[in-house]
Amino acid sequence: MEVASGSGDKAGFFTQGRSWLKALPVKFKANMVGMASNIKKLGQEDPRRVVHSLKVGLALTLVSTLYYLRLFNDYGLDAIWAVMTVVLVFEFSVGATLEKGLNRGMATLLAGGLSIGAHHLAKHSGHIGKPILILFLVFLQATISTFLRFVPKIKARCDYGMLIFIMTFSMITVSGFQENILELAQSRLSTVSIGAAACVIVSIVVFPVWAGEDLHNLIALNIEKLGNSLEGFGDVYFKRTGGEESKDDKKFLEGYKSVLNSKNSEESLANFAAWEPCHGRFPFGHPWKLYLKVGTLARECAYRIEALNGYLNADIQASSEVSNIIQEACTKMSRESGKSLKELALAIKIMVQPSSADSHIENAKSAAKNIKSLLKSGIWEDIDLLKVIPGVTVASILIDVVTDTEKISESIYELASKAQFKSVEPTLSPKKLRSGQNQSVKSAQMVNCPDVGINVRE
Repeated sequence: MEVASGSGDKAGFFTQGRSWLKALPVKFKANMVGMASNIKKLGQEDPRRVVHSLKVGLALTLVSTLYYLRLFNDYGLDAIWAVMTVVLVFEFSVGATLEKGLNRGMATLLAGGLSIGAHHLAKHSGHIGKPILILFLVFLQATISTFLRFVPKIKARCDYGMLIFIMTFSMITVSGFQENILELAQSRLSTVSIGAAACVIVSIVVFPVWAGEDLHNLIALNIEKLGNSLEGFGDVYFKRTGGEESKDDKKFLEGYKSVLNSKNSEESLANFAAWEPCHGRFPFGHPWKLYLKVGTLARECAYRIEALNGYLNADIQASSEVSNIIQEACTKMSRESGKSLKELALAIKIMVQPSSADSHIENAKSAAKNIKSLLKSGIWEDIDLLKVIPGVTVASILIDVVTDTEKISESIYELASKAQFKSVEPTLSPKKLRSGQNQSVKSAQMVNCPDVGINVRE
């Protein structure tokens, strides 16, 4: 019986192995198809990723061509640093590439100069004292430089440069024992400069990606998403209390969620934008920091909207009696706040004064004033407290949303003033300006607002 059982186990094992081998090509094909589908989707989401990949290949080919043409003969093996610089420095946007390139160039220049000074100082220390002093200076600079990397401002703007400084100083100083320190420092600086120059030229000349423009469009898109979420909240909420809810409505209201996690992207883009030269609609000295202020206020508003959406599916809902009392004012607050945010988003996109949002903000403030009067009145005394609290809480949050919308408007007015946005004047010619701006906004979705024609005055 045991022999028969063992034979059965072996047969089962071989059967499973044969089935696995037969299924292997099918699984491999399915995985390849899935991978190809993901790669295609990645490129379709942002075609600039494909262009960036080609640009990196072009820069590397350019530097490698110079190497094969023997233009680097004087540098010997140090010529490989030009290729390494391209790999390490080339980033997605012009600003990020400039930041890394300038950081690497300045760090290499400073480290080379200090390493020459360190060797000159060590010459006067005698045969025994020279290596001791050199090693001490390497230890000292590495310690100080590493500690400075913890300083917030240095970490934000020069962290990569500090890292290159530590590496270059140590390598040149230690290598200087065996080689001519001046030639070593010069070749390192020259090859790094060639690699960095290739990156910057290709990044700017070939289909440039500007971090400043991405930041501009991101802020406008985030505010537009807040406006879309708010504009439909009142209608959806009071349908919900009446027993109706649409999945499409709920999905439409959740656009604000991406705004909650946009802080890191905004800060990185603002940092890179500060390194970029003037381009397109953005002159030198454009107030990029003000975009971060607008973004911060937008996130505060997004947290309010998240709190509001928590009441769409709450276990305890406001009674129909409470809903009838607050519905008109709450719906008006959410709708008018949403419209004002969408107008503000459009004003940022086309870089005009956001005066078109003022009337909506005033309407929202008027509705907030009305709901405050209702909340202070004595009409709630005869209503069950548990049925009053949800509706009153929603009304209170919407009042805060109106305040946040007003703050966002003020910050955009400040941005418009500092960035010298164009003034606008309502006219009877619809669609003219908006249709001309659709081409300039590639990474953001245009706002769906009623047709408004405006004349632009310089």
